[in-house]
Amino acid sequence: MTQFNDTILKAFRGEKTDYVPLWYMRQAGRSQPEYRKLKEKYSLFEITHQPELCAYVTKLPVDNYNVDAAILYKDIMSPLPPIGVNVEIKPGIGPVIENPIRSKADIERLGELDPEQDVPYVLKTIEILTKEQLNVPLIGFSGAPFTLASYMIEGGPSKDYNKTKAMMYGDSKTWFALMDKLGDLVITYVKAQIKAGAKAIQIFDSWIGAVSADDYRYYIKPTMNRIFSSLKDEEAATILFGVNTGHLLQEFHDLPVDVIGLDWRTSIQQARAMGITKTVQGNLDPAVLLADWSIIEERVKRILDQGMSQPGYVFNLGHGVFPDIKPETLKRLTAFIHDYTRN
Repeated sequence: MTQFNDTILKAFRGEKTDYVPLWYMRQAGRSQPEYRKLKEKYSLFEITHQPELCAYVTKLPVDNYNVDAAILYKDIMSPLPPIGVNVEIKPGIGPVIENPIRSKADIERLGELDPEQDVPYVLKTIEILTKEQLNVPLIGFSGAPFTLASYMIEGGPSKDYNKTKAMMYGDSKTWFALMDKLGDLVITYVKAQIKAGAKAIQIFDSWIGAVSADDYRYYIKPTMNRIFSSLKDEEAATILFGVNTGHLLQEFHDLPVDVIGLDWRTSIQQARAMGITKTVQGNLDPAVLLADWSIIEERVKRILDQGMSQPGYVFNLGHGVFPDIKPETLKRLTAFIHDYTRN
């Protein structure tokens, strides 16, 4: 194995680096022909339950694009079936849950996650990657309590989160019981990933932009504070990412988290002007990668120039790689960023 490249870990810690490191959300998956070929034979859950195969998918973008970190190939639903949530990933729809949460009794029926018993394939995948294959850090991850709760309450993807908000506002005791349950789940799940070898953890709160700052402070932030506080003594960087969260960035900044992920709606310059001094990650609109290279280069330079204005910057997209983004575009982009930012 070649020498371990820890550049991204230095950037996560806010240290000066020789170049801007990067990884891409959903870098492992739908845009890669090797992955599409696998998907003709295996479902997502079948891939994730086979550690050697899952490690291969996770490592593919590191080999193909020369990115500075791997992100564990998993779905945010992975820890839910073991605690009693009947979830199925339906093509073209996403996660669909047969037994949505409607009452406190539904929450009380859920079990506790025992990672070594319930998701050993996740831990084995991490061990294969970190002990045998990777020369860059592995980022583990979990869905955040609000995003997991929204699926569990709505029964699947939602555009308005009406059922979720109805529970928040109308049955707050049940809501906070669910937050406590999911807070415990996330802590247990990510600590097991760190123990297995993950060097960073990203908490995906994909749908948190649907709530106001006031509601975030009251209904969600205490649980997020508990999660990140519990990880402070772990030897892993922590990242928080959500979509459409410009109005929540100062709330995120208050949390004991190391890195704040930005989507493309808020520029790095705007985030810094808000007083965000922590390491930031982002934030090219992935749709730009469908444009001509001259457009991509112009947009990326603008983002990099803002990101490099102070230490503590990691390049990423503002959300996940689209299936129709060409792998050669990501390879070219990686090389360009490394060259443009190298001291």
